[in-house]
Formats: sequence, structure tokens, C-alpha cells
Amino acid sequence: MKRIFTLLLFLFATTFINAQESDYVLIEKAVGYYLDGGTNNDFDTLKKAFHETATMKYITDEYKEVNALEFFGKMKPGPKQNRKTKIDYINITGHAANAKLEIEYPNFTFIDYMNLLKIDGEWKIVSKIFFKKNHETK
Repeated sequence: MKRIFTLLLFLFATTFINAQESDYVLIEKAVGYYLDGGTNNDFDTLKKAFHETATMKYITDEYKEVNALEFFGKMKPGPKQNRKTKIDYINITGHAANAKLEIEYPNFTFIDYMNLLKIDGEWKIVSKIFFKKNHETK
């Protein structure tokens, strides 16, 4: 009996871990669409990352809130951006997740915080907030 319990526990844990890894990979893919689309000035790729009602909230001189796809829809095709991107972390709890991204340009870095939901089996960014960190000149 103890052996059966141990086996069942192992199978449950393996299934749970694989599901988490699978979701992690799917979230990496979703935020990858955002990062790759922005780097390559490719709106069609970028929009795959977002839910159609996704919001983007930020502060310039004042607080602003816009539809993310409408904001990025102004993107013009052009040469590849001179920037480096990385995913700092991804947190997943059930069908909700968040990710911290860094997009480094020569003179500044965007720190993006993305909230994602698993909608109809697909991870989509539903909101984005960000901070623009200027690099100190030497």
C-alpha cells in the first residue's frame, strides 16, 4: 500500500511540474512575441502577445492609460531596433501569471511588468505597466 501511495504521489507531482513547465514555456512564448515584435518593428508578431482589450498604464508627465494594441498599432515597419531584451522572471499561479521584462537601449532601459491570463488555453498579456530608467552618462 505504501508503494502505491508513493507511486501516486510521484505521478501527481510529475504531472503538476510538467503542467507548470508547460505553462512557463507558453508564457515565454507569449512575451517573446512582444519582445521580438518590438525588436523587429513587426506589429503582426507583437499583437499575438496581447488580448484585444489589454491595457497599458504608465506615467510620463502624468498618469496615462491606453489600449495596448491601439498604442502599438502605430508601429511602423523599419530596421531592427538596437536593443537587448531579457525575461527577469515569470510567476504563475493557476491561470494567472506575471512577468518582469527588461528592454535595454543604449541610453535607457524599459522595465516592463506584464500581467497574463490563460484565456481559452492560451496565455495573453492583459495589462502592462512600465518604467523608463535612464542610463547615467559617463
